Amino acid sequence: MVGKPLPEVWMRGPVPGIPALLQPVAHSLLQCQEELHAHLAALQPAALWARPGGAAAVGFHVRHAAGSLDRLFTYARGEALSPAQYAALKVEGDPDLSVEAAATLLSGLDAAIEAALAQLRRTGEETLLEPRGVGRARLPSTVLGLLFHAAEHTQRHAGQAVTTARIIAAGEAGR
Repeated sequence: MVGKPLPEVWMRGPVPGIPALLQPVAHSLLQCQEELHAHLAALQPAALWARPGGAAAVGFHVRHAAGSLDRLFTYARGEALSPAQYAALKVEGDPDLSVEAAATLLSGLDAAIEAALAQLRRTGEETLLEPRGVGRARLPSTVLGLLFHAAEHTQRHAGQAVTTARIIAAGEAGR
């Protein structure tokens, strides 16, 4: 017997250890993680890097979601990006056609989300309105602004990845 599907993450209650005001960020990230795992695990490497209609590849969206999450949370800590973060940014769109490509992408996403959740657990609510600079230009934001945008940005790319994966799967089913 197949079990009843779980409700979306935000309807399952608080994520342990996450401050109350940051629960929506944690819920959003965990929902993205579940949806990407559900739609990507079975994709073949060529499908992960296909660009139907010129759209960005599923693999790019997943890699970019993980990378941007790391970068935005770095800014939320008040830190500058490292040379390794800049190098990773430059190769987000480079295809990985290895047999383990889906597992590698999902593992990178999982690591970024786990690091983000750990940082959320350490973030005091009293710090949420502290100013933070974004990028080399140090554009103005706050800790909360960065954390919220990180969740929203991850969700946007997860949605694009899922939609593109569905388009690719439908195309393969029609052959």
